[in-house]
Amino acid sequence: MAACSPYGSWKSPISSALVAESGIRLSGVQVDKSGKHPDRVYWSELRPAEGGRIVVCSKDGDSQPTEWTPEGFNARTLVHEYGGGATFVHSGVVYFSNFKDQRLYRQTSPDAAPEAITPADSGWRYADGEFCEKLNIITAVREDHGVVERAEAKEAVNTVVAIHPDTQEQFVLASGLDFYASPRVSPDGKKICWTQWNHPNMPWDSTEIWQADMKPDGKGVMEAHKVCGGDDVSVMYPRWSPSGELYYISDVTDWWNLYHVTPSGDHVAIAPQEKEIGNPHWQFGTTPYDFDADKGVIITSYGMELGVYDMGSGKYHTNVDTGFKTHVYLVMGGKGCAYCIASSPTQFPCVIRVNYATSKTDTVKSSKDVPVDTGYVSIPEEITFPTAGGDKAHAYFYPPKNKDFTAPEGTLPPLLVRAHGGPTSSCSSTLNLNIQYFTSRGVGLLDVNYRGSTGYGTIYRNKLRQNWGIHDVDDCCHGALYLAGNGKVDKKRLAIDGGSAGGYTTLASLAFRDTFHAGVSHYGVGDLEALAKDTHKFESRYLDTIVGPYPKTESTYKERSPMNHVDKLSCPIALFQGGEDKVGLSITYMKSHVM
Repeated sequence: MAACSPYGSWKSPISSALVAESGIRLSGVQVDKSGKHPDRVYWSELRPAEGGRIVVCSKDGDSQPTEWTPEGFNARTLVHEYGGGATFVHSGVVYFSNFKDQRLYRQTSPDAAPEAITPADSGWRYADGEFCEKLNIITAVREDHGVVERAEAKEAVNTVVAIHPDTQEQFVLASGLDFYASPRVSPDGKKICWTQWNHPNMPWDSTEIWQADMKPDGKGVMEAHKVCGGDDVSVMYPRWSPSGELYYISDVTDWWNLYHVTPSGDHVAIAPQEKEIGNPHWQFGTTPYDFDADKGVIITSYGMELGVYDMGSGKYHTNVDTGFKTHVYLVMGGKGCAYCIASSPTQFPCVIRVNYATSKTDTVKSSKDVPVDTGYVSIPEEITFPTAGGDKAHAYFYPPKNKDFTAPEGTLPPLLVRAHGGPTSSCSSTLNLNIQYFTSRGVGLLDVNYRGSTGYGTIYRNKLRQNWGIHDVDDCCHGALYLAGNGKVDKKRLAIDGGSAGGYTTLASLAFRDTFHAGVSHYGVGDLEALAKDTHKFESRYLDTIVGPYPKTESTYKERSPMNHVDKLSCPIALFQGGEDKVGLSITYMKSHVM
């Protein structure tokens, strides 16, 4: 029988030590499109126990997983700093960028020593690679930091290159723009497509997809031209179908949807809907759709749910029931099976294999076993609530849950509001012990997808333009007060936390509002000016859009920087900051004035 005890005092098996025990982080699911090893799936594992080293693994059918990346190697690229897309496979060979030297390597078998196929000490980094068998070349995004080291440029230079894996020769295929992504050669080796954009845009603002003819020797391109995209249109993930027709994702109609460029040049939406396919391009290598050449279908992940589009009939089906809620890194294997990383409110991310015709699902690799009974796991409710300016915002509300306890009748639980990072990102309902730590102790948690978050369409995503530090703060405050007003939580016991951009929202909420009674900032931004002046190329103009052009709007940066308003902090606050964080000085200043 459950014991009666006040909210916030419940004993829980989810200890801080259990939360701190890190499972592996899964990414980069791939299959070998050459046709060899059709039942083999590859994935990457980030292993905290090995200092964050990323190891490429594979599995054939029902066999045991095989590790490829030997000790001393780490399959991680630093292109755009956030990386992703460090690995690709072809004809049984694994190619990967190595973290220590950022060179590209090939490995012919799990027991073979990796062999470098790009020059040493060049300052070059590589991502988003793919092998073109027709031309015997690798196409990839190359980021040149050597020009900065030699004082030839103020920031790294990004290009699309062709790499000859045997001679190590490299040829620039596209250049002149600030950023590139997704270079892909058509199946016949005659065409290439890619995504490109310029400062001050981020890849979810204004981007373009271009196409060109490949030279027969693969050493250059001809007749390059824009296919789609432009001002205030975000296009991404161009891919060629097995028959050589171009597909891509665009938000031209307010939602990231999949499009097909027909042989006549028309751009046709594939299963258009008010859901989004794909995520903001923070990292390379994510795959929100793929083709099954044998069956003539496209596997999609609109709203992170698996769907099947029949290219022949034009029908779209969403009845692929895997038992999971979210599906990312989607690729097609053989025999009508797709692979992806799936998760749910009760399951940690894992690599799965699913037969999309029968929904038969098998787990290939789990990131972590669920260590507690589901009686201690709170299932979130997705809510929409009114916020400032007559607008609406979204969140996941996790009510207190512990099978061993109930609270005294007539009492309400405290609430912790969580602000996600990014800020152009989102929170999901995937099982997170950091959340369950609180809910299993009798504390409610509201995970807020404030205005500017992704997954709710372009208009919602763009609401954060010029409004970071305003809309995100308002939405966190209004979400807490909405739950309190509906008798879900105790208005007198509201707290907030967040990390990185969410840490900034936390600090701003405490400095500029009086909704919360305590807060915790994990490596949060306290000084927007410091962030604008000292960050890497990919994000160097990010704040132009969400705060304002700097230094033209310097006064706005000062007004919204919590560091400049520590006198307004009137409640307990905990500040956690990494010693190597570039914006740590602002937090050090705040600590000295608050504590």
